[in-house]
Parts: sequence; structure tokens; C-alpha cells
Amino acid sequence: MARRLPPLNALRTFEAAARRLSFSRAGDELHVTHSAVSHQVKALEEFLGVTLLHRHTRAVRLTDAGQAYLPVLRDAFDRIAEVTEGLLAGESAGALTVSVTPAFATRWLVPRLGRFYDAHPEIDVRLSPSIDLVDFARDDVDLAIRYGRGDWPPLRADHLLKLDRFPVCAPKLLQGRHGLRTPHELRHHTLLHDELREDWRNWLLAARVEGIDLARGKTFNETSLLLQAAVAGLGVAVAYSALVADDLAAGRLVKPFDITLADEFGFYVVCPEATADRPKVRALREWLFAEVRVG
Repeated sequence: MARRLPPLNALRTFEAAARRLSFSRAGDELHVTHSAVSHQVKALEEFLGVTLLHRHTRAVRLTDAGQAYLPVLRDAFDRIAEVTEGLLAGESAGALTVSVTPAFATRWLVPRLGRFYDAHPEIDVRLSPSIDLVDFARDDVDLAIRYGRGDWPPLRADHLLKLDRFPVCAPKLLQGRHGLRTPHELRHHTLLHDELREDWRNWLLAARVEGIDLARGKTFNETSLLLQAAVAGLGVAVAYSALVADDLAAGRLVKPFDITLADEFGFYVVCPEATADRPKVRALREWLFAEVRVG
């Protein structure tokens, strides 16, 4: 059987007027005029067929029917407000799953994540390292950070970090007879490659350096391993600027040459449009962009 209920706005208006015993104060609370409050209460009385409030010049007084109706409405609105607050709190707290490439997670995100927890202790960020695209309809993921051009319709993709590429190495490799004073001295050093082995080819072409044997060197199947090998002094790697910024600042790595290769790709924050403004998702998105702005 369908419930027979008065209009919610009329109920809310009467509850405020009855609780405050004033149309004016009820109007202030609800951000409407005195006459709007009066109109809503009258509409409710007509719906119920009873008088709820006696009107006087400067005040109102509850009728017997109004006195019986008010506590029921007050309790109902209090319970609705309590449950609503709980739901809203749940939206802005709890677990937030982020799919992120392993290298970006270890080299950029994790070292900064403590600042997010300081600002949002109620949110538990759970990182899911992966290089695969996310199916948000199937995967239990709220947000993704991906490398590419940002063209993943119908998803929302906001550009986070521009990338440049250049060689990096441990400071100790600058010492000695072949101390990397010029790019041509790379022939005397071990080159560190990823599996595609294209970064060195592209950089050497841009630097107009010939005679370097790209078939030699060490290959790593994950960027964070490649960069850790460079930190350990195992050779020279071509690195993405955002992923080695902290190592350069700390002196764990150095940039031996000024030649930088611009990258047409970048890191993007990706999520469905429908969930982009959920409190937890929005909090992390805004924090990520703020972190980039402060460097």
C-alpha cells in the first residue's frame, strides 16, 4: 500500500515554524520569506484538513493537533539528519583505491603520501600497482594515475605532470678518466635500458651523438628497477624528469648533460566523470595537483 504523505517541503517548514513558534525565525532558518513559511504551513493544514498553528500578530501557537504532530516530525527529521551525516561521512572517509604505475608509485607518490595522510587522516589510500588500463565498471578502483596522451574517453583525464627525458647517473660516474664531460664519453659506460630500448636511441638522435653501441648494456623490465640501478652506480639511464626529481635534489643522481628530450606524453589523473567529485576522490585529486604546484 502506497504511503500517503504531505509534501516534504511543507512538513519541513511547519516543523521549523512550530519549533521556533515564529514564521520569521523559521524563514531565517530556511532562507525563505515570512510569507513563504505561512504559505507552506497553510498548504499542509489544507492537506491534513486540520489547523496546526494559531496565528497571532507577533507569534504563533500550536493547536492540539500541532502539538501532537510536532514531536513526530522532529524525531523523523532528526533521524534523517543523523543517517544522512553518517552517509556523507562514509563518502568522505574510508578506503580509496588508486591504480598507479609501479614506478610512479615508488618514485613520486609514496614519498609524498604522508602529507596526504596528515591532511586527510580519515582516508585510507590503497595503492594498486599496475601498468594496465582500468575498467572502472569492473575493477574495484576509485582513481588511476596513467602515462599517456590523456585520450581515454569517456573517462575524465586531467593532466598532472609534464615529462622530459635526459640521462642520469650516480655522482661517482662523473669521476675518473671518462667522467661524462661530453655525451661521446657514454661509449665508455654501461647503458641501462628498459625493455623497449628506445629511450637511448631517441635521446642520442636528439643530441646528435653517433657511434654508441645500443646493443650493449643492461636491461630492466620495470622503470623503478632501472632507476635504482642508476642510483647504485651500475650505469647511465635515460630518466623521466618527474621520477628522478627527488633523487636529483638529494644528490643520489646527477644529470651529466644539459640536453633534454621533451616528451609528448605525461601523467594523468583518470576517473569516471560520475565519481570525480565524490569527497574522497576529489580530496586526492586536489591534493595531487597541489603537490605538483609546490614542486
